[in-house]
Amino acid sequence: MNDTPRRRPPAPTRAGTLSLKPRAAAPANVAPADAAPATPSEKARDWRKPATGAGRNRGKASFPEQANTEPVRRTTDAGGDRSPRQEGDRPARPFGDRPPRQDGERPARPYGDRPPRAGGDRPRDERPRGDRPPRQEGERPARPQGDRPARPDGERPPRHERKAWSGEPRPAPAPSPLRDDGSIRLSKRMTELGLCSRREADEYIEKGWVRVDGRVVSELGSRVKPGQQVELDRRGQTVQDRRVTILLNKPVGYVSGQAEDGYQPASVLITADNRWAEDPSETRYLRTHQNGLAPAGRLDIDSVGLLVFTQDGRIARALIGDDSTIEKEYHVRVEGTLDAAGLKLLNHGLSLDGVALRPAKVSWLNEDQLRFVLREGKKRQIRRMCELVGLKVVGLKRVRIGRVMLGHLPPGQWRYLGPNEAF
Repeated sequence: MNDTPRRRPPAPTRAGTLSLKPRAAAPANVAPADAAPATPSEKARDWRKPATGAGRNRGKASFPEQANTEPVRRTTDAGGDRSPRQEGDRPARPFGDRPPRQDGERPARPYGDRPPRAGGDRPRDERPRGDRPPRQEGERPARPQGDRPARPDGERPPRHERKAWSGEPRPAPAPSPLRDDGSIRLSKRMTELGLCSRREADEYIEKGWVRVDGRVVSELGSRVKPGQQVELDRRGQTVQDRRVTILLNKPVGYVSGQAEDGYQPASVLITADNRWAEDPSETRYLRTHQNGLAPAGRLDIDSVGLLVFTQDGRIARALIGDDSTIEKEYHVRVEGTLDAAGLKLLNHGLSLDGVALRPAKVSWLNEDQLRFVLREGKKRQIRRMCELVGLKVVGLKRVRIGRVMLGHLPPGQWRYLGPNEAF
């Protein structure tokens, strides 16, 4: 048996089970169409819901007269939909009824709670600026800038006159009284005496390892006279003697200095495994020998032969200094024809980059090799010299620097500069 109660069916009516309510009559407060237009306050009241009565809780849809009525739109003079203002609306603001302002008349303009100025209105040009008195004609007081006093007139010319150039050379600076006695910097004097390089001299001076006439000098920039005795004490000499110089037979494909274009520097070959087994030097290889090791000279990537690496600034200055006179010998394999006039030009008479070359020693080794002995080392100098006389270099090898020969050192291997060897 089902316990769900059954719903009672609706009772039949004359109009059926559903019926529509008749449309309610128009509210009493709706004005007829031919009545005068209502004010904005009256319109607002018309759209409000009735506070009391049967229609209190009804919505807009319950007012058919208002729901089906087209809203009133205003028209403007510019062609819009806005209608001109009606009575009771905000009147238009006039723009031409403002009276003209009289001369000197300017009412005080209040800004919030700011009180009006005392004294009433005043002309613009009489407005005071603090305690500064009014400026007289032709009078301009000096403008103070901090604590700097005002510059008197005529002491310094205007900027455009200061920059004007008269064409006369600038006078030479007055010599310093410290240099009138012929004194020079201590570090430069140590370099001239061959004790060390300028960089090493500054290091030894700071450490107090330098003596001038038996007195320790530890101040950088100290000056000495040529007649004074300069010496390096035992500690400095020990450090200087520990600096090593390495001779490498550079093969093709390595650059002399920093790595470039994917090529490795020749310094990567200086390892314990690449040391020449027949090295006559008894110096023990240490990792500290790599510190400060720099090439003293260069060889092109396609050139081979003797390349010097050193920690000693004296050797580097002697090999690549501007006043270096140490000879460097090359064996050069060439292609082409060279007559006597061309050979004479190779010895002396050529210029590179507008600068005349120093005299060289050039001679034939065999039918296809030339021997070059130079006292300078410009970039790709030998190759460019040969191009000027119609030759093409196909091989270049450096075999000697000063009195140090390449000898039987194999390519890619190195050895120490012996204590009895000197460039």
